[in-house]
Amino acid sequence: MRGGDVTQVSGKEYERGIVAGQKHVLVIDDDPDFLDYVTIVLSANDYRVRTARSAGEGLEMMRQDLPDLVMLDVMISYALDGWDVSRQMQSDSRLRDIPVLIVSAIVSREDDDLLASDKGGRVDAFMSKPLEPSALLSCVAGLIRTS
Repeated sequence: MRGGDVTQVSGKEYERGIVAGQKHVLVIDDDPDFLDYVTIVLSANDYRVRTARSAGEGLEMMRQDLPDLVMLDVMISYALDGWDVSRQMQSDSRLRDIPVLIVSAIVSREDDDLLASDKGGRVDAFMSKPLEPSALLSCVAGLIRTS
């Protein structure tokens, strides 16, 4: 193997998964199985994935390391929900231009108010759970490409 064929990555960059050209996706969801699934799908396709299990943790993470895309569950079980995160992102000049993909398992008409478009904040796309890998990858690539 020639030296030019090897990407030089520092130990710290390796630990964080930073590789030249890799796009960074932050996924905020309180379901550990969903976080694992999305991490596997996106990581296998050369995305750097970070996960947060609460809205507050996600906001802190994105302020420390700006992602190229934020994927949010509507119903995060803690003080803030996905809409709250999206609104806070809109009020922060560093975060407002980051594309937002909202995901939800809500399928009942009784819960439509949770998905209402008048909740404020930025929403660039919506996907229903469970997510098909090809649909997820297509949506993520499209949102990052157009941002």
